[in-house]
Amino acid sequence: MIDLQKLNIKNKIKLFKKLYQEISGKGIQGDTELAHINAEEAQLLKLHGGAGTINEETGLKQYFGGGSGGGGGQPANTTQMQTVREAPEIEARKIALYDQAASLASQPISLPAIQVAAPTQLQQQGFQSAGITGVGGQTTQAGIGSVLQAQAGPNISQFFNPYQSYVTDEINRQAAQAQNQLSATAVGSGAFGGGRQGVAQAELERARLGTIGQSQAQGFGQALQAAQNQQSIGLQAGQQLGQFGAQQQAMQQGDIQSLLQAGGIQQQLGQQALEAQRQTQLQQAYEPFQRTEFLKGIMTNLPTSQSGITATTAPGTSPLAQAAGAGLGAYMAFRK
Repeated sequence: MIDLQKLNIKNKIKLFKKLYQEISGKGIQGDTELAHINAEEAQLLKLHGGAGTINEETGLKQYFGGGSGGGGGQPANTTQMQTVREAPEIEARKIALYDQAASLASQPISLPAIQVAAPTQLQQQGFQSAGITGVGGQTTQAGIGSVLQAQAGPNISQFFNPYQSYVTDEINRQAAQAQNQLSATAVGSGAFGGGRQGVAQAELERARLGTIGQSQAQGFGQALQAAQNQQSIGLQAGQQLGQFGAQQQAMQQGDIQSLLQAGGIQQQLGQQALEAQRQTQLQQAYEPFQRTEFLKGIMTNLPTSQSGITATTAPGTSPLAQAAGAGLGAYMAFRK
């Protein structure tokens, strides 16, 4: 016993051909074909003279004996119906392809989700750096403090010569020696306490005070120059520190832009990889449909191999009408 469910389409077609050849050979009185017909086609065959009996060997209906119904000619009101079909093996393949397509279309397709590439590590670093505020602020504040301190005025006292008092003491000591020498000279000459001694002592005192004043003025000038130099240096340092703070902030902004740009390129590459993966999954999902479409194109362009059944239906002629026709023909011949 053959299990038809286990046969593929090719084996089924081979079996069908063999059975067709064997069963069609069991026909009688010229019946050599097997066909599917409906009730109207069967009625037409019977009206055309077909037997419409059962074949004793196969148990199938048979319609041998069909003809024109006498007279040798075909009546003008004869009706013919022709049924055209594909060759059985081609028709079977097309039906199988249709069943395969219907089964395929009934199965839902799992579409892959659309994915978005996440920020890369470089972009994360850029985001973190962008969240850090006050870059260069400390440097700028230090510069502002330096400028304010310089603008407050120089502290001259810190630049005074710490040995200035020793210089003044030395001037006084030398002036005292000169006074003593002057007094000794006046005593020796007998002019001690006289007017000339007083004038000489006054001149010595003036010289002492002038020398002290000159020494102090020189020290003050040097201290002032040093203080002014310090003030100028403080202003320049404050301006440079402010510039450095701005440069630090600009450098940080540049670093952030570089990180975001490099990370953006990495993210684009990641997004392209995700899109390529999704397109691959879509192609795999729709590949069976493409194969079915390919088979459809082949089936459409195959040479047509058709088989047909022609049924002719004509009104039947009764024996009385035939006899009347024959008598009328004989009478007309006698008159001539």
